[in-house]
Amino acid sequence: MPIDQWIPLLSAIVSLAHLLGVLTAIHAILYARTSQAAVAWVIGLLAFPVLALPGYWVFGRSKFLGYVRARRAGTARADAELKRLDLQWEAHPPKLTPTGERVRMLEKLASSPWTSGNRGEVLVDGKATFDAIFETIDTAREYVCVQYYILRDDAIGSQFAERLVQAAQRGCRVFVLWDEFGCRPRPQKMFRRFANAGISVAGFRPQRGLRNMFRVNFRNHRKVVLVDGKVACVGGLNVGDEYMGRSRKVGNWRDTHLRVWGPAVEAIQLAWAEDWHWATGEVPEMRWQPTAAPTADQTALVLPSGPADDFESCSLMFVKALQEATERCWIASPYFIPDAQTMAAMQLAALRGVDVRFLIPDNKDHWLVWHAAWGFFGAAQEAGVRIFRYKPGFLHAKALLVDDDLGAVGTANFDNRSFRLNFEMTILFADRDFAQQVETMFESDLALSYELPPFDLEAQSRWFQFKVRYANMFAQIL
Repeated sequence: MPIDQWIPLLSAIVSLAHLLGVLTAIHAILYARTSQAAVAWVIGLLAFPVLALPGYWVFGRSKFLGYVRARRAGTARADAELKRLDLQWEAHPPKLTPTGERVRMLEKLASSPWTSGNRGEVLVDGKATFDAIFETIDTAREYVCVQYYILRDDAIGSQFAERLVQAAQRGCRVFVLWDEFGCRPRPQKMFRRFANAGISVAGFRPQRGLRNMFRVNFRNHRKVVLVDGKVACVGGLNVGDEYMGRSRKVGNWRDTHLRVWGPAVEAIQLAWAEDWHWATGEVPEMRWQPTAAPTADQTALVLPSGPADDFESCSLMFVKALQEATERCWIASPYFIPDAQTMAAMQLAALRGVDVRFLIPDNKDHWLVWHAAWGFFGAAQEAGVRIFRYKPGFLHAKALLVDDDLGAVGTANFDNRSFRLNFEMTILFADRDFAQQVETMFESDLALSYELPPFDLEAQSRWFQFKVRYANMFAQIL
């Protein structure tokens, strides 16, 4: 086709792109999370619509409205059951520690109460975690609910699959929910094995439906194994050989998981059921009878968080912990990318004399997030925040310790993706014995770490500064 015949077509495409850019800019003004984000998107959409349009529809929104509507529909159908569950939770009133009392309002973010009668067991690293998970699955008599961000069909994945197949063969109903972004490549052989055993498998796909087709930015980062509504395992470990320390890239993999008994398990189950309902439109028949753990009486709160929440529950949890700490607030996370409110909270806590420490890996698994962290170290250290870098391998643990009586383990990293884009889950215990378990774990890790000396980005090479500032451009989605 002669060039002069292409001109009208190209002109029409450019005009359409600019029209869509204007309409999308209006959408950004109405729905962007912050005014700064709205300004940035509007400039890009008006000036470079061909480039900015796909970026906005993939990365520009932090609220998962499709999930919100699905949650409301599922809750409406199960309203009577949930009311009965609330009444049963009332039979386990909390026995809160002083710090627990100060953060009691977190139950408003969690949409479930603090309950007593729980027991939490901290699991350090892969062997302890998978031994506990396999033992838990082996106790199943009615059903097993599984949810993972990553499922690999490797050595540990094969053992995990075998345990689920054995449970199905015993007559248990088994449900496996996997994230369609995290599970790439898809473990087809494992899924065929599940199908042959009668195991129900579903993918958590945020793009479901026309309105959600571009939403690849939302991910389900939860890792859950739950049995009979009585015991659950939650934490940082996915299913893969690297979580057993077999990664050639990072070697030793330092991680933390948690096994929970008691009324808190019903709150974990409720979050799992909401995710399964989004993926399948169904809610399986489940046991909703909270009972106290037989060997402990700890007070716990389950805080599911994600882009369907009314508030930014995950970041607000960290802000509240930092605000209410009187002696110390120690946080372990593989990534350190605070937003404005969490940075302000840690600075204020350190300035008033609280021992604020962050334990992060010295090794890196992702280039962007590792470099982005260096852009925040200086501002945190100037206020008195202490940064410790774990040396032997990669630290992937997500843990929190406030004073001597509040500890938490979960799936949430200290970054913007966990704060507002990922579905996460954190289990908090207002209990001195549990906090002691977390403290012992921190002390062991700190002994294998070094404290980062005062860091000044401006004193580094221009090339390093460029890499850090380039990575920080993506901080909102890391």
